[in-house]
Amino acid sequence: MSYQAYQNAHSSAESPKQTEYRLFAQVTRALVEAQETENNLDPRVIKALDWNRSIWSHFSTDCGTDGNQLPDETRAAIISLDIWVSKHTTKIMRGEAEIDDLIDINRTIMEGLSASNDAPKSQESNVEGIPETGKTI
Repeated sequence: MSYQAYQNAHSSAESPKQTEYRLFAQVTRALVEAQETENNLDPRVIKALDWNRSIWSHFSTDCGTDGNQLPDETRAAIISLDIWVSKHTTKIMRGEAEIDDLIDINRTIMEGLSASNDAPKSQESNVEGIPETGKTI
């Protein structure tokens, strides 16, 4: 079985919350790696920031659709976070802010997703091996 086939089978067996968790873990890991780069205009930093902003934009757009079943308050909060993430990302690229806050926001979302009943037990105790920044969430 090829790796791609395994990935497809793995993805189809996940719940939506598990998929969201995995996606946030991947992009947060990219942000942590980008954080280690001293140049905010390094292509790896830009790629990680753009990917993160894209994910948040997608979730925000989804929250604006009629079929979204999240509570209105949650949908509004996600849309507000998307706006903040976009503005903060621009500040990071200008050298006016740090990546830490984006990492913290993503970790907070991951903690909420892992607290759900359908989150894998292995993910509840280890947020995908993403190193802590030392900040309390």
